[in-house]
Amino acid sequence: MADSHETDASVRSALSSFTTLRLGGPARAVVRCTQTPDLVRTVRDLDARDEPVLLIGGGSNLVIADDGFDGVAVVVATSGIEYGTAPDCGAPRPYVTAEAGTDWDTLVAETVAAGFGGLECLSGIPGAAGTTPVQNVGAYGVEVADVLRSVQLLDRATGSVDWVEPSALDLAYRTSNLKGRDSHVVLAVSFWLNADGVSAPIAYRELARALDVSEGGRTDAATVRDHVLALRAGKGMVLDAADHDTWSAGSFFTNPIVSESDLAAILDRITARVGDVAIPRYPADAGVKLSAGWLIERAGFTKGFPNDDAPVRLSTKHTLALTNRGAATTADLVALAGRVRDGVRDAFGVELHPEPVFVNCQLPR
Repeated sequence: MADSHETDASVRSALSSFTTLRLGGPARAVVRCTQTPDLVRTVRDLDARDEPVLLIGGGSNLVIADDGFDGVAVVVATSGIEYGTAPDCGAPRPYVTAEAGTDWDTLVAETVAAGFGGLECLSGIPGAAGTTPVQNVGAYGVEVADVLRSVQLLDRATGSVDWVEPSALDLAYRTSNLKGRDSHVVLAVSFWLNADGVSAPIAYRELARALDVSEGGRTDAATVRDHVLALRAGKGMVLDAADHDTWSAGSFFTNPIVSESDLAAILDRITARVGDVAIPRYPADAGVKLSAGWLIERAGFTKGFPNDDAPVRLSTKHTLALTNRGAATTADLVALAGRVRDGVRDAFGVELHPEPVFVNCQLPR
């Protein structure tokens, strides 16, 4: 067996150790691949044997059942970062390519330290580089779709390996045609960079205020990274083993997008409950985007809900994160998530949808 391909059938109760929630039961076996060729061979071999496969990258977006996964968990532990230059709109532009298992924030930090801009607003997001296009990761006014150059995929049906353009992925708000499907494996990802070390345009109001720049302005990428990390840390969104507020899957619910035809009735229900207040809303392709965190709080779910003794609580820093306080089960997490979803729906008629991928479990209907 190659050194870069490790199988450990004894790790039967340790899928929790591969997720940022630190939850999840056993798999039949765990295979860790540290080189891309071994990852390809492993998945092809398991598929040829009709063995169920659970791919795990950084584990920051997985909710795994207490019963675990009846198959083989393949941990994508590949790593490597390379820089290059290619034409973009007729002019040469730098880019960076990372193996799928590369730690995402390590990648962002290295590009900034190397004097490039473009990825700094995505600093501090836990997980692996290969997972970022799957859910079109975004934060502070930038999403992967804005900077993605190409993605290398293993097609599990044909066994072929090809680079594809972003246009082939149907990238949309926190999703793509890769999310929730097992048809492809991300092997590597390539991102465009700014050669001058200047940030992407600052489109997020909170960040613009912190930087003291106008919305749409640009500034030093390293400075932006520092401020993004500080803002995320203040919300418990930077991993810290000693801080249970970070034992989460990040923002558990996506911001809901409601149709223009439903908006008036929803706004009326919000006003009836909380009074005539400013309601955060933003334009979206399919309607109007509302703030999930704002709705959760106005529906009566406070930071730290339900109480100090609960095994799963809303973060004490940010109501959009559901957190494991150290002795939780996935069942505890799913129950609280369902309670929050139902509370917002009952209060305002808005349906919240979870952002993580559920494995062998789901929210109660």
